Amino acid sequence: MKLALDHHYSPLIAQHLRQLGHDVTTAAERGWEAEDDETLLQLCASEERALLTDNVADFAVIARRWQSEGRTHHGLIFTSDASLPRSRNTIGRYVELLQAMHQQHPGSGSLIDHTRWL
Repeated sequence: MKLALDHHYSPLIAQHLRQLGHDVTTAAERGWEAEDDETLLQLCASEERALLTDNVADFAVIARRWQSEGRTHHGLIFTSDASLPRSRNTIGRYVELLQAMHQQHPGSGSLIDHTRWL
């Protein structure tokens, strides 16, 4: 599974995952942080990347619309600040959970049109 992190997440998460051998990038590294949500999902889909985001409200709507239009994304991984805050103290936890998800879904197409929660 290839992964992109929305701009809300620490780039240290991506750095640690890359050290573990995973193909991970961030919106900021790619210059995507100013893109609107739909364009970001299109960019991820074009690179066969799942997207980690906490923007459930917007991306869930886009994913449902894409499904009705027959369009495909390569996975959405949602987080909640209530259960998994985005802070320096939780970087290691994000790495552990995403490492486990990579192990469960190793193929590049394993999350096509699926959503998961960390």
